[in-house]
Amino acid sequence: MTSISSFKDDSQVPFQENKIILIWSIATLLAVMNTTMFNVALPSILIDFSLSSSTASWLVSGYSIMFAISTLTFSRLSDFISLSRLLLFGISILGITSIIGFFSTHFFILLGVRIFQAAGAGAVMGLGMIMAGRYIPLSRRGKAMAIIASAASLAFGLGPVIGGVITQYLGWNYLFVIPGFSILSLPFFHKYLPKEDIKKGHFDLYGAILTGLSVTSLLLFLSTFSYVILVGTIVLFAAWWRYLNKTEEPFIPPILLRNKQYTKLLFIACSAFFINFSNLFLMPIILTTVFGKEPVVVGMIIFPGAIIAVIAGQFIGRLVDRFGNAPLIIFGQLFLLCAAILFAFLSTLTPYFILLTYMFASVGFTALSTSISNEVTRILPKAQIASGIGVVQLIQFLGAGLGVTISGLLLVLQESLSSEIIYRNIYICFSFVIVIAVLIYGLYYRKARLKQLT
Repeated sequence: MTSISSFKDDSQVPFQENKIILIWSIATLLAVMNTTMFNVALPSILIDFSLSSSTASWLVSGYSIMFAISTLTFSRLSDFISLSRLLLFGISILGITSIIGFFSTHFFILLGVRIFQAAGAGAVMGLGMIMAGRYIPLSRRGKAMAIIASAASLAFGLGPVIGGVITQYLGWNYLFVIPGFSILSLPFFHKYLPKEDIKKGHFDLYGAILTGLSVTSLLLFLSTFSYVILVGTIVLFAAWWRYLNKTEEPFIPPILLRNKQYTKLLFIACSAFFINFSNLFLMPIILTTVFGKEPVVVGMIIFPGAIIAVIAGQFIGRLVDRFGNAPLIIFGQLFLLCAAILFAFLSTLTPYFILLTYMFASVGFTALSTSISNEVTRILPKAQIASGIGVVQLIQFLGAGLGVTISGLLLVLQESLSSEIIYRNIYICFSFVIVIAVLIYGLYYRKARLKQLT
């Protein structure tokens, strides 16, 4: 695949770094907030459509699957299509589907609209880190990525607040109005993004379809534990791997998956999103079913954690640029582990414990997601950065979908138990996921240090 060149003419199109980061952060805020707003609305949607927790979880996990595929798709296309054109296409899809979603009255229409929304929103997240890796020097890249990641963290917390207010006073249909505002960012992207030369290239459509089917089949199996679906999942993954290795320019380059250091970072990134999206799915349910809180109150309890993460994000970016990624990866993992343990034993005692614990989780997630993305741009050759970041984002949102799906499944399997036991069991299981990620990073760090010494 031919790489896209950076500028047509540097003298004619200066790159206004601060402005583009600000605009991208706002667009990221709207795109990611579109995910978290619906978490607060899930209890209302459960009632309106008479759904089980595991079925309703597909509004989040289905969105996450398509978001994951979309981020990688746009990342791959950025090798030979300009960022501004890709954003025009993606944000337009997000805007059009938001209008359709406003008028949806059936669950499957609602689910379909959410999936297509994710297809458009993936352009913003998928290309943000590509832009930073392509145009911002390494000395300032950590700060830029931290600002964009902070916008995502703010969205994770602001979404429940806005979603709670809209759901309680207007109804969940009005949640579709918010992402429509992302269309307003298009003129600014067109003005401030560099004018890139478009090169010919090949996009692996069949590989993208196989990837999407394989991931969806895996989540369906985890939702149903059907042996038929399990066999289908194994067949799909076998066909997917065989196809990638036989295709000249595959959707996911196998060379990335053979890079053991890179795959370790993939697991750590996956675990971070697994935990974060599980928290965002479970917290509204705990606050609604255990404490009887209304959607507005649910949002207000979650919101402080997001604000703390945004504030911390400014320092995280500077620390990454000054001390490297390793301290922030360790810091993020320890904070997530502490939060999971606190959730296990305190989440059903009082809503204030949820408020305080989510602060730990949100800061840890921001530190981890920022440093992992930056580490990927550091260890991969420049020609592999676009694909590498795209695969990271695919795995991140696969982790998000897995977290929500498994959380919904664990709720259903334990519905005969008391709330205290249910959530304790869930978060103890999640603690082990973080511990495994910590051990894997230990292996990564050891090998990286040995490589430096030699």
